[in-house]
Amino acid sequence: MKPITIFSDPAAYTDPERWHAAAAQLRRDDPVPRIEADATFDPFWAVTRHADVVEIERQPELFPNTVNSVLMPAAVKPENGGMVLPFKTLIHMDGPQHRAYRNLTNDWFKPGALRRTLEPRIEKLAKRYVDRMAELGGTCDFAPDVARYYPLQVIMSVLGVPEADEPLMLDLTQKLFGADDPDFGVGVDPEARIAVMMQLVGYFQRMTAERRASPGEDLASVIANGRVDGAPLPDLETLGYYIIVATAGHDTTSSTLAGGLEALARRPDQLRALQRDPAAIDNAVEEMIRWVTPVRHFMRYAQTDYELRGVQIAKGDGLMMSYLSANRDEEVFTNPFEFDAARENASSHLAFGTGVHFCLGANLARLELAAFFRELLPRLESIELTGTTAYTAATFVGAPKRVPIRYRLRA
Repeated sequence: MKPITIFSDPAAYTDPERWHAAAAQLRRDDPVPRIEADATFDPFWAVTRHADVVEIERQPELFPNTVNSVLMPAAVKPENGGMVLPFKTLIHMDGPQHRAYRNLTNDWFKPGALRRTLEPRIEKLAKRYVDRMAELGGTCDFAPDVARYYPLQVIMSVLGVPEADEPLMLDLTQKLFGADDPDFGVGVDPEARIAVMMQLVGYFQRMTAERRASPGEDLASVIANGRVDGAPLPDLETLGYYIIVATAGHDTTSSTLAGGLEALARRPDQLRALQRDPAAIDNAVEEMIRWVTPVRHFMRYAQTDYELRGVQIAKGDGLMMSYLSANRDEEVFTNPFEFDAARENASSHLAFGTGVHFCLGANLARLELAAFFRELLPRLESIELTGTTAYTAATFVGAPKRVPIRYRLRA
């Protein structure tokens, strides 16, 4: 029997059509397959069905977050002698600790708060980057020229990072999330990956000191001066908070923006429908998020023996929750391999997770994406792809990294 490698081979994700065809076959024939692709990774179970991902995520006491929250080679796992990260982020926490740390910034990311504090800034940035498209003269590679920078500026303005430091943040974010990709990454060398993380640590250590000495109105000040159980956040947890906001808040939205525009460029009838009815953009954004699913998986480890869809999971076994597969599940989405901006249940996607670990920045991502398309579509007279779209070679976070387009914009 041919080994199943679509979940563990970064290169497999560069061919979405082939990847999804293989995942669809698994959902039909073997929805919780045992993955023993090669000796690089410890064996794990792939959870491919929407309902099964929900079942796992909504039982954090049985399937908690651990330091091994994403797929990693066995050799670099801490329990096998790999390097241990010196801090924890929200994706490594559960229970009371997770609730306490999430509550520090939860109010900041609520829709009403975002509209009051950030919407005008986001709208200005959306206009800046559509103007940037106009300045590029009617052709660009949308992913690196536009989609890469717009969400970066949004999240950096949320944190209070100076604009001059944004190229550094972009570089470190890509190296962190695109570690397997030859265009962005640092490869499998654990020391190189840790070096990237340590650069981020050094940067945010300085930011913490500045915000504690002179607090401002930005999210960095909230984090730097936050308290849990009446005590200030420990330094390492403070750094972990910055890093998850700065990195996850950028790369995922950038991926969806690139993939969403590509989807509309391939479907001019749907693009024109959105131009006629801008109120439909919010739903279209949900479909873009489902379609792209920039966070491809998270890992969980069973704390007890468990039966999932008739499969016996042993205590200690790893389970990869494949959001990319779940968001094409035929049991939930009609014609799941079709992009449909008017899809009635587009928001049923699991791209933001579910349960207690539902993405803290989901509302911000939606706001950014909708603001961009509300600015672009009234000005867009025509658009077409001019070359092959290329996709990130990464098991964790990825999407189109090359989207060459030709377009005409109204002034």
